[in-house]
Amino acid sequence: MNAAPSISLGAQPVRILIVDDELDNRELLQIILGWEGFLTETAASGEEALVSAARQPPDLMLLDLMMPGFDGCEVLIELKRNPALRHVPVVILSALTDRATQVRVLDAGAAAFLVKPIERADLTRQVRSVLCLSAVADAGSVRRVQ
Repeated sequence: MNAAPSISLGAQPVRILIVDDELDNRELLQIILGWEGFLTETAASGEEALVSAARQPPDLMLLDLMMPGFDGCEVLIELKRNPALRHVPVVILSALTDRATQVRVLDAGAAAFLVKPIERADLTRQVRSVLCLSAVADAGSVRRVQ
């Protein structure tokens, strides 16, 4: 579902895992990111996200905070505990706007926090920013986001 040429980190296209229990949210994020040239995959639960990420780590995860079962913060904590996945940057998406929630997920290791409803420009700017920072920090090498 990608209209634009895919965005890449070096030779590999950027893969974003979208995790949200609401189908409409997943589809909207896929459309927006597809227009921007990102390759996307989706997961409908925290548990599904952890299995998908373990199978093939994404370059970035967009993670809804409020989900049944494993919520976004629990998923984030599990990712950061796993040596093979702790490098995956996570952007938390939430309708919660209180500072305590934002601090809690940032302290747990989230790279960024976006408040729903999310504006397209804010989403793409934040995704690109997090990917660039991640590329610079990745194993001490610099990978250029094209």
